[in-house]
Amino acid sequence: MSPGAPNRIVIDAVAPQVDGGRFPVKRVEGEPVTAGATVFADGHDALHVVLSHQPPGAKSWIDVPMHEVNAGLDRWEGTFTPMERGTHRFKVLAWVDHFASWVDGTLRKLAAGVSVDSELLAGAALLEEAADGAPRSDAGPLLAAAERLRAGETVDLTDPGGTDRPSAQQLYHRSLRRPKASRGPVVDVLVERERAQFSAWYELFPRSTFVGGGRTTDRATDDDLTHGTLRDVEARLDLVAEMGFDILYLPPIHPIGRSFRKGPNNAETAGPDDVGSPWAIGATEGGHTAVHPDLGTVEDLRSLVGSAREMGIEVALDLAFQCSPDHPWVTEHPQWFKHRPDGTIQYAENPPKKYQDIYPLDFESEHWRDLWEALLDVGRFWMGHGVRVFRVDNPHTKPFAFWEWFIAELRAEEPDVIFLSEAFTRPEVMHRLTRCGFTQSYTYFTWRVSKAELVEYATEVSTSPGADRFRANFWPNTPDILPWHLHGARREVFALRHLLAATLSASYGVYGPAFELCDNHAAGNGKEEYLDSEKYQLRRWDLDDPISLRDQLAAVNRIRRSQLALHTTRTLRFHGITNDLLIAYSKTAHDGPDPDPARPHRNPVLTVVNLDPSGSQAGILELDLAALGVDPTRPYSAHDLLTDRYYEWHGPDPYVELHPSDRPGHVMRISQLPVPTGPDGEPVA
Repeated sequence: MSPGAPNRIVIDAVAPQVDGGRFPVKRVEGEPVTAGATVFADGHDALHVVLSHQPPGAKSWIDVPMHEVNAGLDRWEGTFTPMERGTHRFKVLAWVDHFASWVDGTLRKLAAGVSVDSELLAGAALLEEAADGAPRSDAGPLLAAAERLRAGETVDLTDPGGTDRPSAQQLYHRSLRRPKASRGPVVDVLVERERAQFSAWYELFPRSTFVGGGRTTDRATDDDLTHGTLRDVEARLDLVAEMGFDILYLPPIHPIGRSFRKGPNNAETAGPDDVGSPWAIGATEGGHTAVHPDLGTVEDLRSLVGSAREMGIEVALDLAFQCSPDHPWVTEHPQWFKHRPDGTIQYAENPPKKYQDIYPLDFESEHWRDLWEALLDVGRFWMGHGVRVFRVDNPHTKPFAFWEWFIAELRAEEPDVIFLSEAFTRPEVMHRLTRCGFTQSYTYFTWRVSKAELVEYATEVSTSPGADRFRANFWPNTPDILPWHLHGARREVFALRHLLAATLSASYGVYGPAFELCDNHAAGNGKEEYLDSEKYQLRRWDLDDPISLRDQLAAVNRIRRSQLALHTTRTLRFHGITNDLLIAYSKTAHDGPDPDPARPHRNPVLTVVNLDPSGSQAGILELDLAALGVDPTRPYSAHDLLTDRYYEWHGPDPYVELHPSDRPGHVMRISQLPVPTGPDGEPVA
């Protein structure tokens, strides 16, 4: 292309992008980025297209060839694998490939028996032009190839070359100059640590962890119900580790206000010994940077964080940006709250619910900058005490601009920080929050029960464009939500919901021990809430109750850790089965380098779950063997990792049968069986 000449190449529909590049695409280290673009030009010239990417802090760009995946639609794809945390960038570059176009035309004439003397001279001129300005190491071979063409040799038209000995065409491509390339938009890719994508959360209330006393599900008025502490939580870490969870999430640990304190079951009147809701933050003892004195001290929190880290567990704290009427900010900074015409502060409401014990902050006040900085200091404070994971309460009730700023500021200071969005709200709002920087989000999985619902929703969150911006975290329950299908439910229902959450999504969590012990007591009146909720009172849990799902939690988490395929949601694929009460799906490990070579198992994992908790179900699978990497002409092994049983299967249609009293499903590692050989080493038919 001559300097200043109009560009002939169109680069369109570059993907992945989030809102046209307004927000970064999300990946974790070692997770491939497959970029696509529609690239075409006028006429019939061949194109040379590359995916050019730049690691964080690098000045140079690395080019990866792109290949046409649909010639009729001019769609090209290329892949690179970011191995460093931070913001990577990529763009698509394209040139008219004059040499490839010349090769194609010349070969056609040779095949037709037409003289190519003139064409060989033209090809030599192209290579000589490429040699001008090329590095000396490339210029010599380019000129040598040009001499062969001028001598009438045609070997360079079909030479494929290689890494050690590049062909004339490869050398020509290397000579192409960036300023002359057509280029697509630059796209940012935020690459985070693996736990941003793969995590198992366990939530507990520290105040209900005192060791002693019997189990009760009644209101906490018995004398033996002693307030637990952070030291009690530290003593329970070995149990959390035994169950295989890697994030221990604590609801707010701050002082709780006494004004308008809620009693058991959200009663508007509290007794003198009622503990109130931890989300009514702030009292005379302090606010968002203080620890409730009955729980211990900030030093106790530091000790817990350190001990947990030694066990491979991270402690997540709750960021609930709201205040009780007794919070120090109410008197020190009244301008940070909305006031009624009579001068009183507006408490939180969600009609018909009233939260007189909570004052929302006013993010639109004239003093919003001071408020934002104060909240940023809260995050900095807990990060300064070793916390790197935060669950954020009701982020959808605060401005998107605040979260974009807040998360970016903290991430700039500590790139490993993780934020879980607790926003059970409209889809676009949930997705906007993750665009603004939230690492993961709660999801609608909590209410997806039927096979059709599960397939539709899991497909949505595991495929582009949703998966490029939204990392799903599947929770079967929370302290706020006992979903209708768990009301009075049998242990088998809890077991199947856990298996679905832990295998459909790379990240999941449970509110335990309520889930672990299958607490199915609903508040009544059609509410999806717990009776005698820990949100308002102490509870004592018998962790040795035979109903406990502890063994399943531990087994499934152990399987998740050992199978790289379960570390991603992006490769989720559903398979057919001749029974709608059975659901079958698989995951495969991504194609990039393994960030931890010590992990042994990259095999595909096939999960089959019985959605009927009350009866046995059987069916014939309809497997996509290509998706599982299985040769349909050879037998393969299905190793059930829950029972350690092996099955030898042939073809795409094996029979499965599941009994809910035995286990909720199969979690199977798929392996192609080796071809048997005879004494001479030759394959045996």
